[in-house]
Amino acid sequence: MSSAATTAGAPAAPVNRTMITLSIMLATIIQALDGTIANVALPHMQGSLSASQDQITWVLTSFIVAAAIATPLTGWLCDRFGQKRVFLASIAGFTLASVLCGMAMSLSQIVGARLLQGLFGAALVPLSQAVLLDINPREKHGSAMAVWGMGVMIGPILGPTLGGWLTDSYSWRWVFLINVPVGALAFYGIWRYIRNDTPQRGMRFDVFGFATLSLAIGALQMLLDRGEQNDWFASTETWIEAVLLAISLAYFIAHTALKPAGESFFDYRLLKNSNYVTGLLFIFIVGMVLFATRALTPSMLQGLLGYPAMLAGLVTAPSGLGTMVAMLVVGKLTGKIDTRLLLAAGFSITAFSLWQMSQFSLDLLQSQVVWSGVVQGIGLGFVFVPLSAATFATLDPHMRAQGTAIYSLIRNIGSSIGIALVQTLLVRNTQIAHSSLVAHINPANPALQNPQTSQLLNLNVPEGWAALNGEITRQAAMIAYVDDFYLMMICTALVLPLLILIRPPRRNAPVAVDHAAME
Repeated sequence: MSSAATTAGAPAAPVNRTMITLSIMLATIIQALDGTIANVALPHMQGSLSASQDQITWVLTSFIVAAAIATPLTGWLCDRFGQKRVFLASIAGFTLASVLCGMAMSLSQIVGARLLQGLFGAALVPLSQAVLLDINPREKHGSAMAVWGMGVMIGPILGPTLGGWLTDSYSWRWVFLINVPVGALAFYGIWRYIRNDTPQRGMRFDVFGFATLSLAIGALQMLLDRGEQNDWFASTETWIEAVLLAISLAYFIAHTALKPAGESFFDYRLLKNSNYVTGLLFIFIVGMVLFATRALTPSMLQGLLGYPAMLAGLVTAPSGLGTMVAMLVVGKLTGKIDTRLLLAAGFSITAFSLWQMSQFSLDLLQSQVVWSGVVQGIGLGFVFVPLSAATFATLDPHMRAQGTAIYSLIRNIGSSIGIALVQTLLVRNTQIAHSSLVAHINPANPALQNPQTSQLLNLNVPEGWAALNGEITRQAAMIAYVDDFYLMMICTALVLPLLILIRPPRRNAPVAVDHAAME
């Protein structure tokens, strides 16, 4: 387009949605991937860095806590510096921090680098969602959210498998160094194709509000992440975190309520949008179900059924295919079919898959794991896309940056609570089931008189009783896993009546003007 035409008031160059979508999804994938990819490499890091079991978990905790604290900053940063600058700085910082993680020679170095990863990466997911909403007209928001959802979902699904392969084939350092070429491509794409936007600078930085919210989020994440390890409230650390959470949250709520809109760190006008608030409730539950189930299945396969890490990753990976296929389909349906019907179908399918998982046993076949995972993936795909579209359908465009940041934060908090809940119940229900099973064990039990059992378990020697106890523990753990899946199924089913709270957007509603247009 000639400069004369531009001067005459001709429209700007067409939006290159393909290139911006590709660029921001690369950034989204590496951030989502890093939440889980390091899990399988922890034993290798522990030996390489001479760390204890308790110390090495800070590699995960530092990333989670830093990302949670920095996520609410996204809205203010975009208002102060502009969306494109924040995006570029986040990708550059995240990529550099990944290099530092890969080069770390001590525990303190890698924990510090992971803190930087969490701080810089926190804005990537909410910004990618905001940009996709901005560059697509409202009638294409469903398809845009399908693409975004695939990027967000693929990380937790493929992370353990990819991390295991990189660790076994090369070194645990490549778990982080793999981000460098991907981050470089994402940086170039965003720098080249996203138009520079003018900072609004309409929000004041509320230091007290940010400090109290950060303390509350950090304390909550620490409590959830280390609670089971510290035996919850039997530990002084847990009590300190709980008290800090309660006090900080109370101060933040009171401070925000007394501040005029636009002057507080959190814009409470977001809570006046009923669709947005309802969407936060639903994404909290989705985070609980998705990540809790993802955390349970691999440990069940490896701990009880003896699957190697790679095989456990391979049989759980097809659930991601189900999610991606469902997202592509539902992306086309969003806007044409009532959002509540799509969500009802998604939650129902997810509940059915969890019912299938509640029927698992120690005689579990690989096909059962794959099939239930695919069904769950389809259900989550049907939930994630219309939920994201409906949540932001009636939200003002200028509030999207902060809105998407809070949306991502609530999803992450839901996942943390879900994982902490199922892990706690797993340990305690295993103990309860073990006690119940032991009560039925005695030498006169007909099952122990079986010739085949007598050959496997010689109860005349201590080793035989140890083997029997190991088998009882294995059976008890399977019962506890099944109870967790059943609880997740109930939580999912209880969401269905709440769908009446969602208001479908008006068909004649004006389409928001894009403010992240491409060159």
